[in-house]
Amino acid sequence: MSLVVVPVRYPPSSHSEATLREATRIATERDADLTVLHVDLYQNSRHVTRTELKRAVERRIGPLERARYVVRRGFLVEETILEEIAAEGADVVVIGSKQAGRWRRMVQKLLSDPDIDAFLREKLDCTVVTVDG
Repeated sequence: MSLVVVPVRYPPSSHSEATLREATRIATERDADLTVLHVDLYQNSRHVTRTELKRAVERRIGPLERARYVVRRGFLVEETILEEIAAEGADVVVIGSKQAGRWRRMVQKLLSDPDIDAFLREKLDCTVVTVDG
């Protein structure tokens, strides 16, 4: 079974909505399951629950078939997302352009002038789709 992972903010922003819609389209097209992921940061935690995340997403775009809602706690959003993607064995990751920029900055601290999509494909063995908000 194929898996699409889409990290989102809580509550979902208009950028998150565009990313969610594209992830839903890709999941439907591939007959894949969908994981909606939110990272609740330790340093400014809102203690978001899966139920709250699900309700907020469904208010924005309606009910999602074959969707699983996951809230992870972490210190760094990008690192926590990468860990979840690797642990779940995602086939496709759909991220917003703002998220891609943050990942790029994080990776640039480790490497010189990286291609973020190539880096993620190499490290995660999955397709990365970036959505403009």
